[in-house]
Amino acid sequence: MSLEHANDANFDSLLGDGITLVDFWASWCGPCRMFGPIFEATSEKLPDVKFVKFEIDESNRRTPAKFGIRSIPSVLAFRKGELVEARTGLMDEETLIDWVKELQGA
Repeated sequence: MSLEHANDANFDSLLGDGITLVDFWASWCGPCRMFGPIFEATSEKLPDVKFVKFEIDESNRRTPAKFGIRSIPSVLAFRKGELVEARTGLMDEETLIDWVKELQGA
């Protein structure tokens, strides 16, 4: 599945029925720029999971505040639109895939 891009206006509508991972990031964040290609590559390998990127900027502050995002990159995992887990910091592809498998098994 390809990546989708969220903002404050469309965030809720992008949460799917299954598992949705949302990467909160910023263009000025070095670790975020390193994680972006990993997140995208993983989205191609896991077509049954929805992958969404949310760029934190001046016009998109409501959603990160709602979820208490204080460090980026932060990835939030949702199941059927409900937050189930959050992880902060750079992850490699293997770690991200293992996490998704854990989420799918729960």
